[in-house]
Amino acid sequence: MWQRKTNDLVINTEARSKDFLTPFTMDGVLVDPPLLLAPMAGYSTHAFRQLCRADGACGLVTSELISSRALQYRSSQPATFALFDWTPAEQPLAVQLFGADPQEMAEAARTVAAAGAAIVDINLGCWVPKIARKSQAGAALLQDVGSAAAVVEAVVQAVNIPVTVKIRSGWQSGISTAIPFAQIAEAIGVQAITVHARFADQGLQGTADWSIIRRFKEAIQTIPVIGNGDVANAADVRRMMMDTGCDGVMIGRAALGHPWLFRQIVHELRTGQPLSAPILRERAEIVMRHAQLALQNDRQPLHKTVRELRGQLVPYFHDVPHGAVMQQALVRIESVEDIQRALTFWLAMAE
Repeated sequence: MWQRKTNDLVINTEARSKDFLTPFTMDGVLVDPPLLLAPMAGYSTHAFRQLCRADGACGLVTSELISSRALQYRSSQPATFALFDWTPAEQPLAVQLFGADPQEMAEAARTVAAAGAAIVDINLGCWVPKIARKSQAGAALLQDVGSAAAVVEAVVQAVNIPVTVKIRSGWQSGISTAIPFAQIAEAIGVQAITVHARFADQGLQGTADWSIIRRFKEAIQTIPVIGNGDVANAADVRRMMMDTGCDGVMIGRAALGHPWLFRQIVHELRTGQPLSAPILRERAEIVMRHAQLALQNDRQPLHKTVRELRGQLVPYFHDVPHGAVMQQALVRIESVEDIQRALTFWLAMAE
């Protein structure tokens, strides 16, 4: 069960509408502030998660999605265990699992709980063919509410930590099978539901329909509902909470290359004043910090980490002078020294 962190027994609608940073707890796990980093394959690494958690501006971060089936086979275990990269600095941390077999998901949940996850999050929202069509996992489970419920129930029964679900509006546009499933998940014992306000067949196209989040909020009685989709700033957070009544907001793509976004949102919601983005030299320092944190991951070869950094660092330079020059340099890096040289060259041009 969940509760709000407040001295009052009841929070009325007027008071709630004015406080967009009211924390909530899930079976003892505090999410404060109620801003969450979305799981993003290839991006939600321990380095990026730590940067988003800096200054306590992000209340909960989530790992990259992890295959429950890959954990069952010796041949795929090394690559999968490389994703077990979380550190105490990121806690509380949710580990997201995907899979369609209840027993495999239960065993995977026990594995990540033993490895230090504070929360197990079940992916019922991924629409990419590799997961949804080939594995019949992710959002594909929304085609059969009974199968989805069996997976969730197996995980809830397997662990003694909170279990949450990230879900899409439904599998097919206009058919909201996710709402009746969410009610079943609530009864099973899920501690929170995150709703990406698009249908699976939309992918990332079109505009998120936040009205579906309100419908979830009206249908769910006892657990937090977290909104997700097209949130990029404090005004979006404020509007989503006002329009939908959701208890928290999850941010994904808007945070890529901008891990300070959570700090900006918290500052503006608390003070009413915007907080400037880091200046160019500060941005360069954050990029180097990101690289240094990434290189602390000793679960995979150094050369693989460096090559993964190519894509992870490019978003930092989407909106800055001479950013294209830096992006071109980053896609060719082979070492941390290459990153430092590229940053030095870029700063000389941009400042």
